[in-house]
Amino acid sequence: MKQLMLVIGASGQLGEAMVRELGTRHEIVAWSRAELDLTAPDAVAGTIGSLSPDVILNCAAYNDVDGAERAPEQALAVNAWAVRTLARAAGDLDATFVHFSTDFVFDGASDRPYREDDAPNPRGTYAVSKLVGEWFAAEVPRHYILRVESLFGGVRARSSVDKMLAALRAGEEVRAFADRTVSPSYVEDVVQATAALVEGGHAWGLYHCVNTGWTTWATLARELAGLVGRADPRITEVPMAESGLVAPRPRFAALSNAKLALAGIEMPTWQDALARHVSRAPPGIA
Repeated sequence: MKQLMLVIGASGQLGEAMVRELGTRHEIVAWSRAELDLTAPDAVAGTIGSLSPDVILNCAAYNDVDGAERAPEQALAVNAWAVRTLARAAGDLDATFVHFSTDFVFDGASDRPYREDDAPNPRGTYAVSKLVGEWFAAEVPRHYILRVESLFGGVRARSSVDKMLAALRAGEEVRAFADRTVSPSYVEDVVQATAALVEGGHAWGLYHCVNTGWTTWATLARELAGLVGRADPRITEVPMAESGLVAPRPRFAALSNAKLALAGIEMPTWQDALARHVSRAPPGIA
């Protein structure tokens, strides 16, 4: 059934992909953060109320993890208080609210992939702001909260994966964490899973929306090197302790997508996703 969908943060990596894909079968209204000031609650509520969408997809986020430590009020304004505003607007309209969160809500002390029922334990300002946003999103009766991590792909080459890909193609050095484990999320697969949840009428709630499996950043870099034909890539493995980053990162951040699979939504492996991305990203774009 065709629905009216409002995409917030439409100029971002995930928002662009949502507009492009969902626009083929739904009526889409796309607003960037420049077009809708999420920090003005009354204006946001009035604007969304006049539109009366069936689905609100919040792809906007403050993603500067280290910057959040220096400017916590900015991170909270976008990742927490703005989510509260959007969630209340969705609740007032009885609309479906789709919100995206992160692996950073966990502390990284696990020795197995995190499940949705594992207790969060955020360790930095960004992580806390995202968890508070989850709490507000969960107040909407009709909600999907999708945790993604290490997002890559999309129209513009902006992710860590894309930067690695560009460096490898240019024969340049790639520095990659040897001791941070992640479950990468390919934008195209995240969009397809989101559409499947919303269109399929699946149970409301929290889902881990990542590609299947997990890897260190150094192993991912070597996989990329193989895909672009670099037999002897310049990959330097870096321990997180020597990174000089301001905010703490979860060391083991793999997420289990078994709940999605139980809903009938199978996510491809991260290796498969990486191969598809490389095949679609010609030299000069990534």
